[in-house]
Amino acid sequence: MLADELHFGRTAERLYLSQSRVSQLLRALEQRIGGQLVERTSRRVSLTPLGREFAASLRPAYAALERVVESTRQAARGVEGQLRIGFQGTANDHILKAVAAFQEEYPGCAIDVTELPLNDPFSALRRGEVDTAVVLLPVAEDDLVLGPIFSRQPQTLTVSTRHPFAGRTTVTAEDLAGTALISVAGPAPGYWRQAQAPAHTPSGTRIPPGPEVRTLQEGLSMIAANRGGMLLCRPTAEYNQRADIVHLPISGLPDSSLGLIWRRGEETPHLKAFAATLPS
Repeated sequence: MLADELHFGRTAERLYLSQSRVSQLLRALEQRIGGQLVERTSRRVSLTPLGREFAASLRPAYAALERVVESTRQAARGVEGQLRIGFQGTANDHILKAVAAFQEEYPGCAIDVTELPLNDPFSALRRGEVDTAVVLLPVAEDDLVLGPIFSRQPQTLTVSTRHPFAGRTTVTAEDLAGTALISVAGPAPGYWRQAQAPAHTPSGTRIPPGPEVRTLQEGLSMIAANRGGMLLCRPTAEYNQRADIVHLPISGLPDSSLGLIWRRGEETPHLKAFAATLPS
């Protein structure tokens, strides 16, 4: 708190301690570390370079500790309070039905739903802005837990009405070698972006890379401009019908799936209850 306030009096008030006690605790910490963390004059308080480095390194651990304390409090209270859910793209029927079922069974717990960027499925969860997230698979993050997997859907290839494939009724995964494939830009990890826009067909033929986009709307605009095709799950394709694009069923690719994820070690009664409402 002293690193935030840079004022011994306000820090003491927030901690319900005397200023002298705050000073004692600071001296004890500096002695344990073996270096000065704070510079104090009659006019101002500032962190030393060592103090700034120490505070920056400590913040993630402190935030994680706060979340653990809060999740333990929630466990003691039961399923009430608030559950913040992030989701990628459109909140489809699976998510909306799960939210409705959860609210009906647990009226004391309010759900707050937030859309996540297409190109950044994990950061909001890591920053603590949401408690759980519904994201496109795959998920292979050491600090995140993958819970229920649901909404398995066939994929489609979406192209411009001017694209050579536009007159077809269906395409295969091998046909992707004949079109640039629009991909998702970072910061999503490489394995996740590769799954959404593979670089090779199942037989190993190279798929030409198309533009990188950050949002679905950017992707649809690129498709309409005939800059390439984009793989979408069937519900997303059906929701985004436009006169200048066509959605073609594609065979030879794995189904698209959604998964519920949360931070490792932070499974709360809210999460368990909501996970139980999702269809398998």
